[in-house]
Amino acid sequence: MPTDVKLPQMGESIYEGTITKWLKSEGDFVKKDEPLYELSTDKVDSEIPSPVSGKILKIVVATGKKVPIHTVVAQVEEGGAAAAAPAARHVDETRATTKVPSPVPAPRSVPAPASAGPSRPEPVPQASAGDERLFASPLVRKIARDENVDLAQVRGTGPGGRITKEDILAHVASRSGARPAAPALRPAPAAPPAPVIPPGARQVVEAMSPMRVKIADHMVNSRRTSAHVTTVFEADLSKVWALREREKDDFETVHGTKLTFTPFFAMAAVQAIKDFPVVNASVDGTNIVYKRDVNLGIAVALPDGLIVPVVHNAEEKSFVGLCRGINDVAERARTKKLAVHEVQGGTFTITNPGIYGGMFGTPIINQPQVAIMGIGGIEKRPVVVNDAIAIRPMCHIVLSFDHRIIDGAVADQFLAKVKQVLQEWNLPIR
Repeated sequence: MPTDVKLPQMGESIYEGTITKWLKSEGDFVKKDEPLYELSTDKVDSEIPSPVSGKILKIVVATGKKVPIHTVVAQVEEGGAAAAAPAARHVDETRATTKVPSPVPAPRSVPAPASAGPSRPEPVPQASAGDERLFASPLVRKIARDENVDLAQVRGTGPGGRITKEDILAHVASRSGARPAAPALRPAPAAPPAPVIPPGARQVVEAMSPMRVKIADHMVNSRRTSAHVTTVFEADLSKVWALREREKDDFETVHGTKLTFTPFFAMAAVQAIKDFPVVNASVDGTNIVYKRDVNLGIAVALPDGLIVPVVHNAEEKSFVGLCRGINDVAERARTKKLAVHEVQGGTFTITNPGIYGGMFGTPIINQPQVAIMGIGGIEKRPVVVNDAIAIRPMCHIVLSFDHRIIDGAVADQFLAKVKQVLQEWNLPIR
């Protein structure tokens, strides 16, 4: 029986997508995790890999058609001939109907020195059908053209040596010896203007956007599923504030990414999760599912909604790695360049409404997680320190948690640990 290939959900508030290009045709063989088609949504543009290896029996959804998530877009016959078939190679459309020539020797790869900047841009070669090194999708080729990258210099880590989007982006970063500077987390662009109410009318009715409908459903479902409780702590960020002010310029120069406040909170949350792992769990019926991996969701506001990209395995990252990861996924969320796995698998979410000036908020849990931490505005104000009035940069930290499995005492202990890490900051940031 053939396997149905379904349109994946690219984020909690995305319910439909448009197939912009098929990278395979009916009758072609495809390997598991090999890019099968290109998908565009309101928030993400990405190559979608095949879930299985096999022969493509039928393409159900045509190029350019918008369909809901979980729609069957193709059918693949698994095993047998597919396993014996050579890895199918995607070539330029202009070569798609030509006979595949005999393999030609791959050009010798000369990696660019990590400390040297890019030399004069070289023309981007077209892939020959026999060159495994230049096995790349149209999306990768477009990035190569935009960045003046010679694909012969890029090592492919995909099936059959395919050059993936991650490979080309990593190569672009390595040419200058440092990762490209990512813009600091910033407020999202202003929301689209409300419709103009005509003279004489008292109201205008406008349908919700598909994204807004999905967000509404997700929020209502979360409130219906979890027993929401919120606790609020206040932290003195004097050490973090002073450290950031002292290091931010050199940090960006050395590491190629902005030093914002968010990674300090993220690192503190990771440290607290180590002591209170139930905060990083989920509920399955009457079972508590504890997660070894800490996959941090970072809520990012968009003009007409929000998305929560995920920094996977945050517990394994250094401060620099966490900072880079947060800035990277946040910026690519705004420019619709996230991959499928980067909007899936989150275990704990951080949201930062404080950038808009709010003292704090009471966020709704991102299902199926059991807790979400909110960061309030950081503001210098008078506080009592050792029976004297002092000016300190203060911040409210909020935890909304699922009272079905997290008791109030545990939630408070978790935030107390976050507060302690921030106030007594002694972790390396380089």
